[in-house]
Amino acid sequence: MKHIIYALVENKPGVLARMSSLFSARGFNIDSLAVGETHDPTMSRVSLVVDAKEEKILDQIKKQLEKLVDVISVTDLTKKKFFERELILVKVKTAKTSKLKLVSLVKKFSATILSYDAKLAVIEAVVEKKQLIDLLDCLAPLGIEELVRTGRIAIAQ
Repeated sequence: MKHIIYALVENKPGVLARMSSLFSARGFNIDSLAVGETHDPTMSRVSLVVDAKEEKILDQIKKQLEKLVDVISVTDLTKKKFFERELILVKVKTAKTSKLKLVSLVKKFSATILSYDAKLAVIEAVVEKKQLIDLLDCLAPLGIEELVRTGRIAIAQ
């Protein structure tokens, strides 16, 4: 099962390296990772998506993270109500569709066309995982040239 975990950490060099080495040393895979400074510049928030099929593995992950000196707190949002989003930038070919059709398509997903020309369009979307999959399914027939994703972030309700 996929779990969304966030850790509030001290905003210092090397913290992320120590966290990621903890995961690799134990053979855990990180499906998604996003890090950013909080409203307090001395702290950063690390959002992780991990696949922990058993509760004891998830508990081990959280306990190992909590042992790191620079980690202030660790929270598993999976069993709580939360909002989650992911930012994507995607380049699609424009030869198979008109700008009007593309505008109509991306509006369904509250996405934005950042640029458009005779060959390519660049689209930006901030969406939930299900919407992201649906959007990419709709864009695939046009021909996806390039895709960049931030990783999932989440906040409790």
